[in-house]
Amino acid sequence: MPTSANLLRLLGEFIVFLLGALMILLAITGRVGLPARPSSLLLLAVLVIYWAVRVWIAREPGAVRLETRIRAASLALVGVLLLGIRFLPLRHANLLLGLAGGVLLLRGLVGAILFTRHP
Repeated sequence: MPTSANLLRLLGEFIVFLLGALMILLAITGRVGLPARPSSLLLLAVLVIYWAVRVWIAREPGAVRLETRIRAASLALVGVLLLGIRFLPLRHANLLLGLAGGVLLLRGLVGAILFTRHP
């Protein structure tokens, strides 16, 4: 019987999946540019990387350790890609945003598959 915590975790993975799909859609349409305040993008990237480190060092039981590592690695990779949008030439912004969306899309799929694997 699914508990409310498990259903919320599955809902969270679905939201990450949808966020990844939205990022890919924005990258395909080409409506990506630097924000009016580029420091906000830098702050967001650093915040995501910090969040990834916090998730990585969290103590988890062995059964969910793989899921935790996947979440942390995907967040770190998305943070690095967001940093790339800020520091690389603007012509690479769509590609980096699409890659970040793909990472989140895969994380959502893998997270949902791992969720269904647990009893």
